[in-house]
Amino acid sequence: MSKEYNLIIGSHVSLKAKDFFLGSVKEAISYNANTFMVYTGAPQNTKRQPVEQFKIDEAFELLKANNIDPKNLVVHAPYIINPCSAKNETRKLAADFLIKEIERTAAMGIKYIVLHPGSALGQDLETATKQVAYALNNAFKLVDNDVVVCLETMSGKGSEIGINTAQLKMIIDQIENKDRIGVCLDTCHLHEGGIDLTPASFDQYLEDFDQQIGLEYIKVLHINDSKNPISSHKDRHENLGYGYIGFDALIHILYHPKLNHLPKILETPWFDIDDKNSVPIYKYEIEMIKNKQWFDIKKQLTNNK
Repeated sequence: MSKEYNLIIGSHVSLKAKDFFLGSVKEAISYNANTFMVYTGAPQNTKRQPVEQFKIDEAFELLKANNIDPKNLVVHAPYIINPCSAKNETRKLAADFLIKEIERTAAMGIKYIVLHPGSALGQDLETATKQVAYALNNAFKLVDNDVVVCLETMSGKGSEIGINTAQLKMIIDQIENKDRIGVCLDTCHLHEGGIDLTPASFDQYLEDFDQQIGLEYIKVLHINDSKNPISSHKDRHENLGYGYIGFDALIHILYHPKLNHLPKILETPWFDIDDKNSVPIYKYEIEMIKNKQWFDIKKQLTNNK
């Protein structure tokens, strides 16, 4: 199957001065990736540099030279915006900034932007999902492009919404322009939200998803192991093969025939070589994925320090 499977695999990469988007492409290439995901600025705030500084044309030249299709790239909205907050001013901030992020995503030539649906903070689920849908419908009317907002599956930490297919469906059913909405499956979040990701159970999950929403709405996957047992609702990512999901289960998802041609993004932790130095191990995880063979990279890096 691997010879016929179009594996589109990459990771979160940085976007920072002075190369910005060009630097993101260079980092992804250094990991032997053929896709990647970026935040357009720090995920903890809404401060952003002008996209005119991003060296977008140079980035696209480098993408083309390395046979990386821009249609598989992903932006992630900052996780501090909450479109279903109980506070009016917080919802307005989220709605306004989402519009700007969609515009920035389009300016970068990227089609997909992943969004956390938000936290209800004491509101009932029906109210919260209506607020998310309202923000999205408003954004799609004001920003007329082909950027698709992908609602991320959440772990259920605190009062997060979007923790199961039924909740995602409540939002998607209210979206007026269905061409502009999608879903991002996060394996750690699914697991910690209570979904069994062993092969047979994951196959059934996809069947149920197809019946309730439709597989065509799945646009992106976040591939992460989990530091915690199933249904823990804590959202703690782990490196592949070191957590409770396991490498074999993740390989089944990565090479699932119903998920072919979809960008799959690693958001796994950096590895602490010692008390002062941390390094990304995306390159090694991508190598393991391509070979479908796990090895103890943490032990290897520790021994080589």
